[in-house]
Amino acid sequence: MTSNRRKAAVAAGAIAVLAATAACSGAGGGGAAGDSQSINVLMVNNPQMQDLQKLTADNFTKSTGITVNFTVLPENDVRDKISQDFSSQAGQYDVATISNYETPFFAKNGWLTPLDDYIAGDAAFDQQDVLEPIRTALTAEDGKVYAEPFYGEASMLMYRKDVFEAKGLTMPEKPTWQQVAELAAQTDGAEPGMKGICLRGQPGWGQVMAPLTTVVNTFGGTWFTQDWQAQVNGAEFTEATKFYVDLVRNHGEAGAAQAGFAECLNNMTQGKVAMWYDATSAAGLLEADDSPVKGKLGFAQAPVVKTESSQWLYTWAFGVQKASKKADSAWKFISWASGKDYEQLVGSQLGWSKVPDGKRSSTYQRPEYLASGGTFAKQAETAIKGANPDDPGVQPRPAPGIQFVGIPEFTDLGTKVSQQISEAIAGGKTVEEALAAGQQEAEKVAEKYRK
Repeated sequence: MTSNRRKAAVAAGAIAVLAATAACSGAGGGGAAGDSQSINVLMVNNPQMQDLQKLTADNFTKSTGITVNFTVLPENDVRDKISQDFSSQAGQYDVATISNYETPFFAKNGWLTPLDDYIAGDAAFDQQDVLEPIRTALTAEDGKVYAEPFYGEASMLMYRKDVFEAKGLTMPEKPTWQQVAELAAQTDGAEPGMKGICLRGQPGWGQVMAPLTTVVNTFGGTWFTQDWQAQVNGAEFTEATKFYVDLVRNHGEAGAAQAGFAECLNNMTQGKVAMWYDATSAAGLLEADDSPVKGKLGFAQAPVVKTESSQWLYTWAFGVQKASKKADSAWKFISWASGKDYEQLVGSQLGWSKVPDGKRSSTYQRPEYLASGGTFAKQAETAIKGANPDDPGVQPRPAPGIQFVGIPEFTDLGTKVSQQISEAIAGGKTVEEALAAGQQEAEKVAEKYRK
């Protein structure tokens, strides 16, 4: 992406986000603004974050004297609240969980504190140990680091190895989507009530659009050409979407149009599906000690068609609000939560399958972690290291991103298109009708960038 286009994207994003949040106000986080020994952290309610919340007082606070006041919300709610507080620079929260999607916009808009000086003064943190695609994704256009990862993920294919063996089937290490469709048909009904595959169908730019956009990429499609021509109803985008919709309608889970990550995880855990294409972070949950399918799973790279790879790249990371008066204490918390010692703490107290992985090279060298995640660890590492947000398809892109388009408008655009596709999965309209409506929305966005 050229510098001018990136600047235009960020500028437009700043206006869009500020306009959307001007009328909103966030609730307080619970700590006194002048108390440097107390920080407010706003974060998503994912299982790994809930573990962090439980471990903080007896470990971080005990060793540093810094109290952490957590506000923990579901993903959609936390994104809204973070945008409100950071765009207004209200300073109610010192630290928040942001992703590699938001980080470039927030940094350009001056909402985040650069962390480079803290990194330089904290040799134990070991920035070079952070996996390179994750480091790059959290580094802004000015070359400065604005967030540190709590965990990272790519996407891969998970499958019931025991079911495949019973049916005499073999999963290629790097399957094509056509092979996956054939395997889904062959495993559909392999056990009572079992379907061949689970794929997200729930509306949301981070739900159905995440896996579907990786399929679009590898089928040769794109949301936009390099010169900002919308391609949502293009031949390749249409072919990929029809493939996805047909696969989940013919061999996918019940209630697919409302199934997201949590629903597919439940389906896989309960033995209702033979395969699942989704985040690498799911593997640790499936292989946890209390999982009914522990030890029954195999893992393969994200399926491809025309590209060498097709996995996504995502990280939940911690950023410091520029308006915070407690940046030093905030960094101490981030250094602890994103550091190697925290992984050791989780592994020893909660189990190695619960380690927030996907962010450090050293994680994949820990004997204890490999013993716990031996069936999936190397596949996950390979997937993350191989992700290429700048070149995820067969043609040049106007903005970075694999499962999203790296422009602020994508949250709204992706959500609107996802609603159309979920309706097609539910049988309420054809794929062509859904993408025709999506193309109209994409053209509105593209027009802004062509000016």
